[in-house]
Amino acid sequence: MARLLFLLLPALLAGQSLKDFEKKVTEFTLPNGLHFIVIERHEAPVVSFHTYVNVGSVDDPGGQTGLAHMFEHMAFKGTPTIGTKNWPEERKALAAVEEVYDRLDAERRKGTHADAKKVEALEAELKAAMDKADSLVEENEYDRMVESNGGVDMNAGTGEDSTNYYYSFPSNRIELWFLLESSRFLQPVFREFYKERDVVAEERRMRVESSPQGKLVEAMLATAYAAHPYRNMPGGWASDIASFRRPDAERFYKQHYVPNNGSVVVAGDVTAGQAASIVERAFASWPRGAEPPRPTVTPKPIDSSRSQYHARGSTTE
Repeated sequence: MARLLFLLLPALLAGQSLKDFEKKVTEFTLPNGLHFIVIERHEAPVVSFHTYVNVGSVDDPGGQTGLAHMFEHMAFKGTPTIGTKNWPEERKALAAVEEVYDRLDAERRKGTHADAKKVEALEAELKAAMDKADSLVEENEYDRMVESNGGVDMNAGTGEDSTNYYYSFPSNRIELWFLLESSRFLQPVFREFYKERDVVAEERRMRVESSPQGKLVEAMLATAYAAHPYRNMPGGWASDIASFRRPDAERFYKQHYVPNNGSVVVAGDVTAGQAASIVERAFASWPRGAEPPRPTVTPKPIDSSRSQYHARGSTTE
């Protein structure tokens, strides 16, 4: 009997530990559909936050692979009050960029009939418009606000089925987290979009085109999945990235970044009541949206000529 109890003791302790852990977990959902999970752990004066959005590379529109990953980058660019030197002027400058880009794209679409001199002139005009918009940006202000208040490990990642944002704050700064996180999803500003598009393209060159392993995984996925979006890596294809436009990312955001398509986990030195009181003020104004469309393609069975194994990739900043 003693030997049996000794063997069962680890299982009994694990069960008891899980039961104790469950007592520390509280879940609630706002009327707009945003779900919260609060885990109380008071061992240290730190709180970790994880925002999960149910959108990934499988949701990229056709011909725009990597768009979910592109918006992940935009989520760090700030708001009308964070990251700008003069928001009314910056808003006009951003609109001017798109107006010139529309004319440039229209000329380029003429193909062999495009006027080379006109394209060159429009490219110069576009660069000038971008430079003006960029001059009104307070670069990396969102990041600095987090770091100057003790925030650590701020990052994000885009996978096939989700996009995740996370960092930790001292427990006496949790209200600031709710303010920053709600602001960047309620009022994102897609500033420095084309500069960041170049960053995303460079990430692809580094992680795929300059990496034997990256090339192998990309080729394997494209072979293993004939039609399903899993055939595309989260970073996207180079030709798609090069053609991204800011309005594309804005449409993607409006369709998928709705509160009923996400969850937030708050873990650390915080009480459920404390978190709930702040949540209502920070996120209640985020309007519920229509349920985003989901991929409807069913993967076809892999025949004997295809690999019996597949890899799943992830793109992280």
